[in-house]
Amino acid sequence: MRTLGALYACIAMACGACGSSSPAGGDPPGDDDDVPPADAAPQPVKRARFIAVGDAGKGNTTQRDVAVAMRDVCAAKGCDFVLMLGDNIYDAGVDSVTDPQWQTKFEEPYHDIDLPFYVALGNHDNGGNLIIDAPGIGNEFDKGKLEVDYTQVSTKWTMPATHYTFSFAHVGIVVLDTNALLWENTTYGNQTQWLPQAMMEVEGKDWVFLAGHHPYRSNGTHGNAGSYDAPELAGIPIPNPLPIQNGKAFKTWFDANACGLADVFFAGHDHSRQWLDEPGALCGTKMIISGAGSSTTELKDRGNVALFEDAEKPGFMYVDVTDNTFTGEFYDSTGHLDFTHTFTK
Repeated sequence: MRTLGALYACIAMACGACGSSSPAGGDPPGDDDDVPPADAAPQPVKRARFIAVGDAGKGNTTQRDVAVAMRDVCAAKGCDFVLMLGDNIYDAGVDSVTDPQWQTKFEEPYHDIDLPFYVALGNHDNGGNLIIDAPGIGNEFDKGKLEVDYTQVSTKWTMPATHYTFSFAHVGIVVLDTNALLWENTTYGNQTQWLPQAMMEVEGKDWVFLAGHHPYRSNGTHGNAGSYDAPELAGIPIPNPLPIQNGKAFKTWFDANACGLADVFFAGHDHSRQWLDEPGALCGTKMIISGAGSSTTELKDRGNVALFEDAEKPGFMYVDVTDNTFTGEFYDSTGHLDFTHTFTK
């Protein structure tokens, strides 16, 4: 089919060759109607944007302040989901799916964030009992299962199992139950046997992230796996009741099964915001801690180099994964941007 450009050219030249064909491609030389402007920005092919926040479930004004900042950042930059990193209901989890704490410590603080919340379990979500109540010890595993059950009640709380996978765009996320790993508990599944299946579920994704409550390395009060600080009773540190509580079991499991398995490991537990620069310790996986969702503790010298660390201000991380570029931004509870870092793969 002849183009209008070719017909006009023939008329102007008054030639008798109007029946000849155009060059290969169908358009005459110089017809660039289908060529985008040279300065047109390429459109991203794949993109996932989310909030990572942990240790949030206190139902205090700080949790709400952080939630408002999350809402506003998402409104300005776009968000696809929220990744919650454990200790979702302080101090000892819930007693049922109708426990009033669901309202005061989740639904009400985040009522104006209309996104799915993908949730990991923390030690406080599993209560605790050692002869007497010991919230935060984390050995009442049926309490953690109640948070799985709440998925059927809430319109945005999403925890299909105590450990699970999900994907968005070109990102696959493996959510661990680090509390069960710390206790070597398999009540709700053997994560060693499950992990290869989980990796198959995210196979083919350009990016793979691990998410869980306990960090492998941290400059916070709890510290590094294998030498976690003692638990507390009524806010008072006590000697580790079991060797397992210092995180050696989790460290051993991670070293044997998960080291280097993902691009980034997101965790909480320490109430601070940290981006550690210790990829060798995790076989190339980057360690990010975002546990300042409702309070802060302090930083200590744990021997880890950090790109950024702060334990003075509550806040969260905003992540934008566009094609092969990862950008992480730490915001405080006022919505102020404190730190940003980008890397590609």
